[in-house]
Amino acid sequence: MNQQPIYKSINKLNYRTKVLNDINRERDRQFYLYGEQKDINFPLMFAILSEEIGEVAQAIQSQYEMDSVKETDSDNLYRELIQVAAVAVKMAERLVPDEVPDE
Repeated sequence: MNQQPIYKSINKLNYRTKVLNDINRERDRQFYLYGEQKDINFPLMFAILSEEIGEVAQAIQSQYEMDSVKETDSDNLYRELIQVAAVAVKMAERLVPDEVPDE
């Protein structure tokens, strides 16, 4: 196994912690704005996720100065990726049973 120096592993862990914290904050923001939304079915949730993925594509086009056929305000790739992850987490949360047994 190729081991990295410990400082590089810690740095990567700090990045992961930041990203996961940002996803959690985005989920909190979504909950504050939209509530539980238990009435939204999976096809609609997937459509929302797909729309967010489209905004990632627009942000990539903007960041890499690619021509776009559509005007967009999706210029922050990191923020758009966090929103995609948060919507995916929301979908996964719906699949967790109400009572999760201890492992």
